Amino acid sequence: MNESLLRELVPAVIGVLVRRGADFAAAEDAVQEALIRALETWPDDPPRDAKAWLIAAAWRKFLDAARAETSRRGREFAMEVEPPAGPLPATDDTLWLYFLCAHPSLSPGSAVALTLRAVGGLTTRQIATAYLVPEATMAQRISRAKRRITGLTLDRPGDLTTVLRVLYLVFNEGYSGDIDLAAESIRLTRQLAASTDEPEVAGLLALMLLHHARRASRTGPGGRLVPLAAQDRSHWDTGLIAEGVGMLQTALARDRLGEYQAQAAIAALHADAPSTAETDWVQIVEWYDELLLLTDSPVVRLNRAVAVGEADGPRAGLAALAALDPELPRHTAVRAYLHERAGNLEQAATLYAEASRAATTVPERDHLTREAARIRQLLRS
Repeated sequence: MNESLLRELVPAVIGVLVRRGADFAAAEDAVQEALIRALETWPDDPPRDAKAWLIAAAWRKFLDAARAETSRRGREFAMEVEPPAGPLPATDDTLWLYFLCAHPSLSPGSAVALTLRAVGGLTTRQIATAYLVPEATMAQRISRAKRRITGLTLDRPGDLTTVLRVLYLVFNEGYSGDIDLAAESIRLTRQLAASTDEPEVAGLLALMLLHHARRASRTGPGGRLVPLAAQDRSHWDTGLIAEGVGMLQTALARDRLGEYQAQAAIAALHADAPSTAETDWVQIVEWYDELLLLTDSPVVRLNRAVAVGEADGPRAGLAALAALDPELPRHTAVRAYLHERAGNLEQAATLYAEASRAATTVPERDHLTREAARIRQLLRS
């Protein structure tokens, strides 16, 4: 069975359900369930018309879910009319929901994916992008997690590490601008930091504050992406930076280094520098080395290559980049930047254009297109 065909059909099937009256989130959930059914049945009984099969299966799933939702609302209305005896909680339970979705019966990866979808509000595509996996694979993972906890009593909270991972990913998606979830992630992490002295919680909150401090300068008119080197640092929120640095210093003093503290240390070095040229790139490379010992993430290796290019020159950065998988997101854009720094303008222009075609957001695509045009103008002049 061709899974790439399934992925290509997903947007069209969601569109059909939306036109029939389903809201986007409900349509996406229904299509996820239909995809799982397709993966189970198509190898033995392939349909003649794949798109029509998916539409019919997804629409049935949507109707089933809509009926269940109607029944649930009826039960909630009855509870409102005649509530149970005793006091009702007036607190915000959002953070508790994060812990409940991180159920002990789920693997950490499945718990994170389910929480991002059910509580965080991210789409399956956004979650798949964060995990560097195909959308159909992530749809399967979320559906399996839903089935696994169906019928279980959600009264056993999951572990702190999983919840921190969810908050981190939700913040990153919010910070990208696709969905504004950054402030909500900070709010929930503040709640968590107030209830525990775990250094990694403080490290995560420091990381969020240091990145959020730069948010106003990250985009220009019309949502135009402004890279770090071109940002107006006078627009950075010095109050948030001071709070983040103070929180990080307190966490590091506990001498229990974790990945969020290491990332926050890198963000603090950027925030402390008067300009890109005056940034302590050597120390940033050292922090990336610490981070690699903790995570060994290919994305961290990619970012480290950029830092090496700034600390030791673009050819050293390209040498570090050569050891990485070229299919990594932003790999081509980083190559373009380092080749430009090395004076290879023809190659840089070609790579910027190639990277723009692979960009996953409109602001990123437009930025890379402008970079390619800028280099070509330099070549003509």
